[in-house]
Amino acid sequence: MKTLKEVRVGETVRVQKLTGEGPVKRRIMDMGITKGVEIYVRKVAPLGDPVEVTVRGYELSLRKADAEMIVVE
Repeated sequence: MKTLKEVRVGETVRVQKLTGEGPVKRRIMDMGITKGVEIYVRKVAPLGDPVEVTVRGYELSLRKADAEMIVVE
């Protein structure tokens, strides 16, 4: 199982499932990150936080803690 936090810059992955509970999971889903959607990792800040990704045609920055909750393949 690989999380979005472990994906390298330039890779495109597909969301397998979301971990986490309650409002945190809901917030991630509201950003457009749902099961089956493709995510392209654009860049990662020097210290690894945040991660900038492209989802459904728009750019999004995610905290490292949020990226760990997204299981990808």
